[in-house]
Amino acid sequence: MRLLRAATLVTADPAGAARRYQDWFGYQCVESGEIPAGLADGWGTPAMAGRRYRVVAPESGAPVFLRFVEGEKPADFRPLRSYGWAAIELCVRDVLAMHARMQNAPFKIIGPPRALDGAPAIWPMQVEGPDGEVVFLTEIRADEPGARLPRAESDVDCLFIAVLACQNIAATRAWFGEKLGLGGRPDFDLAYTTLSGAFGLPAAQKHRIAVLGHGEDAFLQLDQYPAEAVPRRAAADALPPGVAMVSFAVPGLHAGLRAPGVIYGGGCSQVWRAPEGALVEAIGPG
Repeated sequence: MRLLRAATLVTADPAGAARRYQDWFGYQCVESGEIPAGLADGWGTPAMAGRRYRVVAPESGAPVFLRFVEGEKPADFRPLRSYGWAAIELCVRDVLAMHARMQNAPFKIIGPPRALDGAPAIWPMQVEGPDGEVVFLTEIRADEPGARLPRAESDVDCLFIAVLACQNIAATRAWFGEKLGLGGRPDFDLAYTTLSGAFGLPAAQKHRIAVLGHGEDAFLQLDQYPAEAVPRRAAADALPPGVAMVSFAVPGLHAGLRAPGVIYGGGCSQVWRAPEGALVEAIGPG
């Protein structure tokens, strides 16, 4: 799980977004500032230079972060309808308690708690935030065969899975295998009510899924999206809306931009584009 370092989300108001995660998820603000021009260039998004940002971390102290960066959301952006980073998944102690808490929160419930199809020990729910970000809040009740999954050490603990919407799941699986050495169990089909709902499909319709990681540590979910999905549109030279980028620790990476801040820990950054255009940041050791 330590290979997953951060998710970057775009918002019109980084301070307000960070405050929502503090108020409703118990997160703590650990850094704020403006994106350095060199870092923005390294991402391939020079328009992000000077944009305000905030970094938050879970109450548990786990070194896995959420970074909110100031940016624009196109008027036609719709969550769960485009290729790219689709959602972040946070580990929670009690999903039923979170469901009750979300009744009065500034997050819209788009999927109530239910056991995952074929995996009764995993209980997720899904919410949509005001910036169009999709958040899975998942209680892990036991390990699945061949996978070591986290148990929350605070009411809402760290990001433990990043969800990527794919145009061609086989090509994306192969790309992550080559670039990050990730592997996993064979692809499988899952009744995925939230995704079906976004495309107006029957709730029982199944979708192809892959879960990747290192050994028994699973931290990346690939979703094969329906043919109606579209590329994620972004402003020129800027981060895309919603979940814009996911960062992974890569112990063998020793070349790249030396980046400042708590996410990098004195290490270097390289940014790649996955086959569907998603930004993948590799962070080398400090």
